[in-house]
Amino acid sequence: MTDIPTFDTIRLDVADNVATITLNRPERLNSMPPAMADDIRAALDWMGVLGARALLITGEGRGFCSGADLAGDRTASAVGGGANSRKALRNHYNPMLLALANLDIPVVTAINGPAAGVGCSFALSGDFTIAGKSAYFLQAFVNIGLIPDGGSSWLLPRLVGLPRAAQMMMLGEKIGAEQAADWGLIYKAVDDEALMDEARALAKRLANGPTVALGTMRKVLRGALTQSLSDTLDAEAMGQYVAGNSADAMEGIMAFQQKRKPAFKGQ
Repeated sequence: MTDIPTFDTIRLDVADNVATITLNRPERLNSMPPAMADDIRAALDWMGVLGARALLITGEGRGFCSGADLAGDRTASAVGGGANSRKALRNHYNPMLLALANLDIPVVTAINGPAAGVGCSFALSGDFTIAGKSAYFLQAFVNIGLIPDGGSSWLLPRLVGLPRAAQMMMLGEKIGAEQAADWGLIYKAVDDEALMDEARALAKRLANGPTVALGTMRKVLRGALTQSLSDTLDAEAMGQYVAGNSADAMEGIMAFQQKRKPAFKGQ
C-alpha cells in the first residue's frame, strides 16, 4: 500500500476511496499562506496514486479558512503589496485553484465555520459545497482596500448573478450558510453537528459512482459556463466518447439490462 504523504499545513487521509484534505492551522482559523496553497496543490497530485475516487475538503477547528495570512511574511503573501500580491497569486494560489478545477474526481467541500477572502473562493470551488448553519461566506477584500481574488470575480456572478455578486464583493457583507443555500451559492446548509457525516456520506456516494463519467462531467459543466452551445455540444460528444469507453459504462449498461444495481469500479 502506498504511504500517504505528510504536509506542514494540511492533513491528507484516504478511506473508502475518499481522500480528505483538512486545512490544519486551527490557531489561525486555517488562514492560507502561499505554503498552504502549495501543500494543497501537491496533495492533489496524489489523488490518482492513492486511488481516490472523490475528494472531501474541510478545516480543522472552528473555521474553514479565514483567507490569506495577514500576519505572515508579507513579502510572500497575497496581501503584501501590489507586486507581492501578483506574484503570490500567480505562483501559488492560482495554480492550486486551477489544479482543483482540473481534477478528474468530484470534490465536496465541508464548511465548518468562516470562509473568508481566498478561503471563500476555495470553499466554493467544490462540485458540492455543504456548510454548517453557523458557517458564513465573506468576500472580505473591500474591507482592507483590495479586490477579490481566487477566481471569485469569475465564479460568483455565475453562481448567484451580478447583483448578489456585487453585494458580496463591494459591500463585504457576511452571507450565512442558510442564506447561501437559498441563493444557490452552495449545495446545502445543515446542522453543525451533522456536517461531517453528511459531507462524508455524499463524498462516499460519489466515490462509489462512475468516476470517469463524473470527472468528465465536472469539466464539461465548467467549460459550458463560457462556451457557446455549439462548443458545449462538441464537448459533450467528446466526453461521451471518453465515458462510453470506460469499464463502468459497460457495467452500467449490463446492470440496466439485467435489472440490477451497477457495481462501478472507477475505471
